[in-house]
Amino acid sequence: MEAYKLWVRKNREFVQFLESLSNGITWVLPERFSNSEIGPEAVYAFLGILSTVNQHIIDTAPTKTPPRGLGESTFPWSLCLSIIKDSETVVEVATQQFAGEGRKWNYLAVTEAVKAFVRLAAFRDSGYKMLLQGGETVNVDERQAAPEVYNGGIGDAREPGGCNGPGCIHDYHGSIPKSLEGRAISALSRFGENAKMVSDPMRSKKLCKSSKASVGKPTLYNLWLQKGLSSRLFVTGEVLFVLRPLIYVLFIRKYGIQSWKPWLISLAMDLAGMSFLSYSTTRCPRSDDKYYQLTTSEKYELKRRKLLWALYIMRDPFFTKYTKHRLEKTDGYLSRVPLIGFLTDKFVELVVGVQTRYTYISGS
Repeated sequence: MEAYKLWVRKNREFVQFLESLSNGITWVLPERFSNSEIGPEAVYAFLGILSTVNQHIIDTAPTKTPPRGLGESTFPWSLCLSIIKDSETVVEVATQQFAGEGRKWNYLAVTEAVKAFVRLAAFRDSGYKMLLQGGETVNVDERQAAPEVYNGGIGDAREPGGCNGPGCIHDYHGSIPKSLEGRAISALSRFGENAKMVSDPMRSKKLCKSSKASVGKPTLYNLWLQKGLSSRLFVTGEVLFVLRPLIYVLFIRKYGIQSWKPWLISLAMDLAGMSFLSYSTTRCPRSDDKYYQLTTSEKYELKRRKLLWALYIMRDPFFTKYTKHRLEKTDGYLSRVPLIGFLTDKFVELVVGVQTRYTYISGS
């Protein structure tokens, strides 16, 4: 196993090229979207899991310095979630074949419940930071990596006074002025602090303990009761994002896939969660409530979640009543054009095939 890890880390670009090529080929396998064919989906799932494991091996290379803000997570929640997502389509196809169309929603509900549990655990383990890619990507805290840019999380503000402007360089010793005199004074100050620690070991231990306590992960109690309304709305918005797929499947299991209730409830949860997140990440000049300042990755994550709303036109009953009719009508118009008609027919066939798989359009 160690030899395989070493090979993957040395040939990462070649490995990623083979994975992309293999995943692309599986999309054109015959009977890919047949209800009775598990083989192509199993191959695709195997390649996806292999790709996920290889990426985890690359990311956890011992020569890499772990980024600040990764925390002290002892369980690879992102890897676990990626493996579940890679194998869920096989579960859907297998249960549909052996248990039937109606009973497959029981297994899908269990799968979504497991994913929700893993995401909530990852959310808690990360210190209640936004889940990137639905939890498949670790949210490295850029606010700690660049304290001169960010305020430091929910409700954390700059220390009053001192050197916080653009003429300062921040490192683990604090703020260092860019001027030569300032650097010299800072160096003498650090020399004096080091001398005190050498002469007084107990002082060093106390500083280490206070430093660890200051960077500790926030608890749900602190966020919910002490950080204000913005942090409560942020946590609520993330929880709605996590639980939305599970609630959607449970309502489909109860009312059926052609009912509007699951579709509307899912959309309402998405809109409510995004509204909460938008409010909690927007500074209100008339309010003293502390807000959550987004990192660059988290801003892209919010955009990604909004783009996922486009999947609602692929979900029943909207797809059957509106989208499919429009696609067939467009296909009929363009079928007379030799090359474009052929490509349009294949595109419509692919879209209809994708729509038959809940796991492809679930957005979870």
